[in-house]
Amino acid sequence: MDDCQLCVAEQITAWLHEDDDCWVAECLVCRTPMIVWRFHGLPETELETELLTRLERIASDRYGPNGYWIDPERRRIPEHWHAHARPAGGFFDPASDLYGSF
Repeated sequence: MDDCQLCVAEQITAWLHEDDDCWVAECLVCRTPMIVWRFHGLPETELETELLTRLERIASDRYGPNGYWIDPERRRIPEHWHAHARPAGGFFDPASDLYGSF
């Protein structure tokens, strides 16, 4: 979809992973690793599990094996599947200007 920011996939922030199914980049707002399915819509459960496994590998490298939680809520773009890996006990990455604001 031309008007979906996630479909456009403009590389505004650092990309941490890319393959045929998805890409992972730092979220523009919260700076946490965010995985995005390359296709508009919602994947089947099995594929979603595989995608989240990719995000968990990246999150573990960044925050440590028990230093993150997966936030599956699609707040700003609910119709395109994506998820964030957030630091344990927090919402924003320490690199975000919003860290510690809430």
